Amino acid sequence: MNYIPELLENQRTFFIHGNTLEFEYRKESLLKLKSMLKENETEIYYALKQDLNKSKHEAFVTELGFLYSEIDFTLKNLKAWMAPEKVPSPLSHKGSKSYIMKEPYGVVLVISPWNYPLHLALAPAIAALAAGNCVMIKPSEHAKATSQLLSTLIQDTFDPSLIVVVEDGVETTQTLLGERFDYIFFTGSTSVGKIVMKAASEHLTPITLELGGKSPAIIDSDANVNLAAKRITWAKFTNAGQTCVAPDYLYVHDDVKFKFMKALVKQIKSLFGKHPLYNENYTKIINEKHFNRLINFIDQEKVIHGGGYEPDTRLIEPTVLDKVTWDDPIMQEEIFGPLLPILTFRNIEDALYKIKRKEKPLALYYFGENEKIQQQVIEFISFGGGAINDAVYHLGNPFLPFGGVGQSGMGAYHGQYGFDTFTHQKGILKQTTKFDFPFRYQGSKLNTSVVKRIMK
Repeated sequence: MNYIPELLENQRTFFIHGNTLEFEYRKESLLKLKSMLKENETEIYYALKQDLNKSKHEAFVTELGFLYSEIDFTLKNLKAWMAPEKVPSPLSHKGSKSYIMKEPYGVVLVISPWNYPLHLALAPAIAALAAGNCVMIKPSEHAKATSQLLSTLIQDTFDPSLIVVVEDGVETTQTLLGERFDYIFFTGSTSVGKIVMKAASEHLTPITLELGGKSPAIIDSDANVNLAAKRITWAKFTNAGQTCVAPDYLYVHDDVKFKFMKALVKQIKSLFGKHPLYNENYTKIINEKHFNRLINFIDQEKVIHGGGYEPDTRLIEPTVLDKVTWDDPIMQEEIFGPLLPILTFRNIEDALYKIKRKEKPLALYYFGENEKIQQQVIEFISFGGGAINDAVYHLGNPFLPFGGVGQSGMGAYHGQYGFDTFTHQKGILKQTTKFDFPFRYQGSKLNTSVVKRIMK
């Protein structure tokens, strides 16, 4: 870890010399990153299979495909994002021009998690490079194969003064947090997010926290039950539920509960087979500690589907639990696994008040056709982002910001929002020298009433 200060100093020197400021350099860096990914797809699929048993399809959709889209979208719009933004000047500033310069922060630290070990390491890095920063990535030590591959690929492709991967465990993260960066981007749990934020405060370093929480999905009485069940099954059990925006629990209207549960079980069998534990493409739990934590949540008396698990392979069946209450252990923390508890409601207002009294979730999903109630839900509940009649899919729209609020995080990225996150908006006033208004100077002959009229 003695090498970290040297890496950091090299990146700071590289940035100070202005190497990252030009559009062509940033464009070239993003194109190199895309080529690196394309040329090593086979190795990437293999690493993700080792870490999480991800299928090739799932790895492309949730990891590589997203990164390709993000790079392409950024390249298409980067020149416009970088351009100075002209803004009006008030009457009191007549003769001047005002504009906003887009300035990179400098050296950025990206701390990424294990659940999407490629996607969540490189998506913030794409935005940071596009904004003209140098980047140091600390991937999760729990996804060793992907972290090691990412480190090797970045080392073989880029000058470490621009972007570098720093591996190893918690001690390395602590060492990094003791250094002064110009920006820190963290994705992970709320508890670790507090540690990161405290460390950042020592240097007054700006920070983005992408955290999590118990994200609800509400299925109302007029929902398209079959489609809701299909979309929720995909959103919840992809990556074995190890997704920060996966529906953490369902709030189902009593009138459609039986029909919905039947459709949900049907969709689980359709997507993952009748015997998921023998499905070679079903994602495994990342490690034994997390596996044991999850199986302790399984109350077999409340299981209506699934409930089986295999310690040797760390696989847990997509599991649905009924007759769950807010007091059950599974409702006390984010699940982050393939367990789906179901609560019921009769009145939508009662359900919304229950949700609103909890911590603000990273996502919320509402399934129902009444547009007034749709609007009521999204206005009444504070959450990071979400969808109506869908789940998780909002992440794939680069025109939408992605981020949390309150306990689920702060700041946002994706598309231009990522560029803006890693950019300082520097306000500039260019004043004329052809004339000078006397009213701002003490002792001006203009009386107070004239000055007030100008400055209102």
